[in-house]
Formats: sequence, structure tokens, C-alpha cells
Amino acid sequence: MRFEPTMVREEKTARALYEQVKANPARAKFGFGNRLAIVNVDFQQAYTRPDLFPKTSYVTDPDQIAHVNRISAAARRLGMPVIWTRVAYKPDAGDAGVWGTRTNTPDSLQNIRYDSERHAFDTRCEIDQAVDLIYTKRMPSAFFETQLASYLVWHKVDTVVVTGGSTSGCVRATAVDSLSHGYRTIVPEECVADKHESYHYANLTDLLLKYADVVQVAEVDAHLASLAK
Repeated sequence: MRFEPTMVREEKTARALYEQVKANPARAKFGFGNRLAIVNVDFQQAYTRPDLFPKTSYVTDPDQIAHVNRISAAARRLGMPVIWTRVAYKPDAGDAGVWGTRTNTPDSLQNIRYDSERHAFDTRCEIDQAVDLIYTKRMPSAFFETQLASYLVWHKVDTVVVTGGSTSGCVRATAVDSLSHGYRTIVPEECVADKHESYHYANLTDLLLKYADVVQVAEVDAHLASLAK
């Protein structure tokens, strides 16, 4: 047997397709469970400070970090876990694996060194060093070869809210792994960012169709407020 291609081809932008999918009132949601965690992915200067690192950083919503600080503080007040990840490698980049082999410039991934300006969290992030889980990862997903899965089990989490960047990279990888680990997965749209509108909205569409609830951050605010009553 032989079939002609069935892939849909349209002259619509990635953003237009996302808005179309998002506007479908019949789309079912995973919803929030009983206990959530906020996983803030890679809010480090390499990716959040275009004044310092214009080739690698990205800003989609100028208030992204303020939104993340607010929902993280609300979760923390409820005794729910808040997690912050970032990426870095040892001096010879020998732990970057094949991911570090494509380029070798000062802005290349494997040249984010521990304790460097690129590795440092953005100073606008309100991190509670005594309470929050903070760790450095090597690969896109916040779950890959880290303590995150066991940490969420210990804290009896059933819902993971993923923020950070990039939408098409580490956010997507973390969201897919979150669903794969059995968690209801929520991505607040204003809390994620990418370099290009096309990558950003194409991946939000894919997440919304398959792996996560992509919602306005106000929905996360409202859910946390309801738990505080």
C-alpha cells in the first residue's frame, strides 16, 4: 500500500495556530491536583540578561520574572515546593556530552562554567535559599539525572507548574518528562520565553495539544489563592 501525505499545510504563523488551538472551548484539561510544585527552569543570566549576553538570552514577557516570583511566593506560603534549576559544566566541559560538540564559542552551551556570570541566577529572582530546592543540571530536562523526581514524590506532589526558558528547549523537555512521570503539568504562558516567536508558539501549541495545560498565569494565581482560604 502507498498513501499520499496527510500532513496539513497552511499559510498560518505559529502564533496564529497557537491562538486557534487555545481558543477551542471543548479542549479538555488535565487541571490542578491536590498539591503542586513550581519548577523554575534556568533563570540564569546567560538566558535572562540581554544586556550582558545578547546572543543567548531571550525576553518574551517583560514581567516574566515578576510573575514567577509571585506564584513561587504563593506556593512557598502554602508549604509547597519551589525548585530552581540552572545549567553549567566543569572547566573542561567534559560533562556536556555530545550536546557540547556542535560549536565552541564563548557563547556556546558548554562554556557556561560553574560560578560564572552566565551560571549566576538573575538577581531579580526571589529565591529562598533556606527552603527552595536549587540545583545545576546538565541536560534540557529538569528531571534528567537530577533529584527532582524523588523530591516531588517525597513532597506528595501531583501537579507540576513549569516556568522558565527556553520554551522550545528546557521548558518543553521538562514538561514532557513531567507528564511522563505521571504529573498534571501546567505551563503559565507569561512565565516562559524563547528567542523566536515561531519556536515559542509552535512549542506552546504542541505542549497544549499533548503534554500540558498552557494557561494564563492568572489561572495559577487564582488556584493558589483558593488553596490559601
